[in-house]
Amino acid sequence: MRLLPRSLAGRLLATAALALLVALAIAAAAIGHVLGRFVIAGMDQRLDAQLALVARAVGPDGSVAPGRLIDPPPFDRPGSGWAWQLRAPGGRWHSASAAGMGPVRATGPSHNPPPPPHPERGPAAPPPQESGLPGPPPRPFDGIAADGAPIHGRLLEIATTRGPAVLLATAPRALVRRPLREATAPLLLSVALLGGLLLLAVLVQLRLGLRPLARLGTMLAEVRAGRRRHVEVEEPTELLPLVAELNALIDANEAGLAAARRHVANLAHGLKTPLATLRLDLAEPGRDPDGRLAAQVARLEAQIRHHLARARAAEPGAAATPRIPLRQALDALVAALARIHADRGVAARLAVPDALAVRCDPQDLDEALGNLLDNGWRHARRLVRCSAEPDGRQIALRIEDDGDTLDEAGLAALQAGEARLDEQGAGYGQGIRIARALIELHGGTLRFARGASGGLAVTLTLPAASDAPR
Repeated sequence: MRLLPRSLAGRLLATAALALLVALAIAAAAIGHVLGRFVIAGMDQRLDAQLALVARAVGPDGSVAPGRLIDPPPFDRPGSGWAWQLRAPGGRWHSASAAGMGPVRATGPSHNPPPPPHPERGPAAPPPQESGLPGPPPRPFDGIAADGAPIHGRLLEIATTRGPAVLLATAPRALVRRPLREATAPLLLSVALLGGLLLLAVLVQLRLGLRPLARLGTMLAEVRAGRRRHVEVEEPTELLPLVAELNALIDANEAGLAAARRHVANLAHGLKTPLATLRLDLAEPGRDPDGRLAAQVARLEAQIRHHLARARAAEPGAAATPRIPLRQALDALVAALARIHADRGVAARLAVPDALAVRCDPQDLDEALGNLLDNGWRHARRLVRCSAEPDGRQIALRIEDDGDTLDEAGLAALQAGEARLDEQGAGYGQGIRIARALIELHGGTLRFARGASGGLAVTLTLPAASDAPR
């Protein structure tokens, strides 16, 4: 099972979305935690204020002044959940709201407070100390009240001459959860909105960041089509090493092709002299009475002149491959073959739009199409069909005859280049091989299949003509 998309943009988008999801989840949890701490901090301040108020009633000797024990709201309302309790050497007291609450059972790790009872307020005592919170600061704790409700509290111990006085102030834990619940919906909405905006920013970044790659692909296509010599990209700097390697590869390929062309030219020059000598020898009386050998020598000389011209055309500074209208080339070849094979009574039917043009050497195109059309003319019974249509950046031309049906083995041998159709007829048996070599030299392909009427259908593709190269 594939976890990541095939495209680079899809992979970057998927990983960015996953990272954003994890980051936003962590951020939401952290914000909730911080909000809870703020709520608890405010609750602690309120509880500490009540502890300071109660501590003012505790004297240095542990006595308590009941008249100074004040219950401000909400400590004065029973059932409010806000309460305080005091256990001192001089007695035990609690707020009015603590009536009937029972002891507190601590569950937090900070402190396990003693469960003070709920006696009536004791006798009068000397005036309490006037300081705020004597001794060490209050300690927080979490616990469960007698009715099972979770609470949060603060505990303060005051040292007196008669022993410690313990003060507890508690508040309902639900007061912490309530603002968190109220803030959850807007918090999640804000996080989702932020995630959507960040994902949109990632999409824009991917579009802008991957645009140079698309431009690089377009330039490579222009190089392959002959409209550009090199890839010209100046930014981003990360692509410059790749561009340099691509241009070096283009130069190396061009140099290798030029060397091969020079080799062909040298070979052709080397054959010219022996062929000229052979032609002179055949011209002597009695050497070639029917002229058949002289015709073969003339054919070889024509081939040598052709490849010499092509080698010169491939040299640096030569003209680019021209634009050839396909219909005009076919019309000329069909007219010539109709005269050559006039005795066979084969007709040609062309379905090639005038606007279609290919980029190919004119003589190579004539030789390749001539070999394929001649093969169809010699094997057809009555008709040879030619049709062409655009196929992406190429032109697909189909040549079909109504000759004898080929078996699968014969088609496979043709496609593999292991057989020829003209072994029994006139010619030299190299027509299809020459056509394949010339078409592939210009970036095309050659395929064989069984036609609708049972004969051979040959489909060749060549690059479609476009703008002139830069």
